[in-house]
Parts: sequence; C-alpha cells; structure tokens
Amino acid sequence: MAQITRKHSSNRMSQIVIHGDTIYLAGQVGTAGASVTQQTQDCLREIDALLAEAGSDKTHILQAIIWLDDMAHFEEMNAVWDAWVPEGHAPARATGEARLASDEYQVEIIITAARKTA
Repeated sequence: MAQITRKHSSNRMSQIVIHGDTIYLAGQVGTAGASVTQQTQDCLREIDALLAEAGSDKTHILQAIIWLDDMAHFEEMNAVWDAWVPEGHAPARATGEARLASDEYQVEIIITAARKTA
C-alpha cells in the first residue's frame, strides 16, 4: 500500500494529501470580497505553489472541480482559467454553483494532479 503524506494539516483538513503519485489539494479560495477575476487569480497562484511543493505543476492536473457562488460569473472565471491552463494540458473539469463558506467568496477550486516523474 502506498504511503499517505499530509501537508499543512489541521484537525479539520490538509491543504495537500499525497497518495502514491496522486496529489489532492483542498479547495482553494482567493481574497474574500475581491472580484471574481482576482479570486480566481489568487486560487490559481496558490494551486501553482501547492503543486510545486508536492512535486507537480499545472501540466499534470488530472481533474479540477470549480465552485462558483453564482453561475453568472462563469465567463469571468473562465477568462482567467483559460489564460492559465497550458495548451494541450486541459484537465477533466466540472463547474457548478454552490453556497461557499462565506458570502465574500465567489470561487473555490479543487484539484487532483499526478506527481511529476523523473
């Protein structure tokens, strides 16, 4: 059985969980109260940092789940997302509307990725 590694953990959750060569990131949110564009940029910047720490990068993302507080923000979020995803490396993705942890959050992104191999 592959070892499980947890990073940036509290009693409630871990920001990174690694099992074998699969990396799971907790849902990432941006600056509370900021625009959808800024919150999406914040999420993606944090995802880049967490993936690097876990030994991966955005070219190895397998799946992304994106929650928006209102689907009216879909195009604004996608403008940032589309500029960030490297050509030829689009992951499986779902986007839905959900009530987030605080009314000040408009975007939350959850990532599953593969570790880079040598």
